[in-house]
Amino acid sequence: MDTLNIIAVTSIIMAGLTTGIGTIAPALGEGKAVSSALGSIAQQPDAAPTITRTLFVGLAMIESIAIYCFVISIILIFANPFWNHALSQAAGGR
Repeated sequence: MDTLNIIAVTSIIMAGLTTGIGTIAPALGEGKAVSSALGSIAQQPDAAPTITRTLFVGLAMIESIAIYCFVISIILIFANPFWNHALSQAAGGR
């Protein structure tokens, strides 16, 4: 296996791990946030609009972590920063 194949395989594996592991914590966080919000609304129904508005802002911030992980995995697959270095090394070695 040459260097370019190793970089390609490693990039694909790391992109999968980044997306897989990087979405577990936000999913758990979103579940806990919704659970807490529903519990708060059940205790204080008059505060439901305020709790709901705050919940949506919090969910957007939590979801941004998963989106960042997805963007990193897309960069690893389609715009890998190691390709140019590997290609220059391969061209210089020939």
